[in-house]
Amino acid sequence: MFDVDLHAHTRFFHWSAGEPTRYDPLGANLLALASRLQGMDGVALTNHDYYTDVGAISTTPVFIPGIEVSTTDGHVLVVGPDPPSRTPPGELTPRAVVELAHAADCAAIIPHPYRHGSIHESGADFDAVEISGKHPQNAEQIRELGDELGLPVVAGSDAHFPFEAGRAYTRIDADTLTPESVVDAIRDGRVEPRVRNGPTQRLLRTAYRHIHRYKRRSLERSREIRK
Repeated sequence: MFDVDLHAHTRFFHWSAGEPTRYDPLGANLLALASRLQGMDGVALTNHDYYTDVGAISTTPVFIPGIEVSTTDGHVLVVGPDPPSRTPPGELTPRAVVELAHAADCAAIIPHPYRHGSIHESGADFDAVEISGKHPQNAEQIRELGDELGLPVVAGSDAHFPFEAGRAYTRIDADTLTPESVVDAIRDGRVEPRVRNGPTQRLLRTAYRHIHRYKRRSLERSREIRK
């Protein structure tokens, strides 16, 4: 059994278009450190609309390749051995992204349902649905969605800052931890979502909400200045 955070980012902010930056290796290093402290065996690198190989920065946790694709109707996590390196934000349909994922032997996961669009109603052939570490309060609703769609339920932190790593993760039933074994376990339903809900995690979620609010106001001010 392995504990894997299936949804994490190496970029702390997403003010610019989804593309690799010189800071990705630094973000990956910090993410690896935080994930180790949380006891993670693996963590998926799922930046918005791009995947970049940061190299052999970490052996523990194991980095699982991935990408969070902004589709025409919400986000899709693509996790596995060979995810797309770049995707055009807001141009691909959920069905097209799932087809890309499966052609590359990757799993396609619905992240944080109900938060962006109605992607769970798209009819695409997803492999799993996610309980997000950002919004664990709707975990039961997501389990019901998984039952409705006939999909296993996984979990990921959606960490945009290293301190958020591992607040939600997935127990993977596999003999070895590789991108391929993660995909196989998801598709076979050999997964179990776990969410940390202690006082520290509640405090961190509150801190993130304040950070996110500041980020949103900064973006609004930047748009006003450009006008």
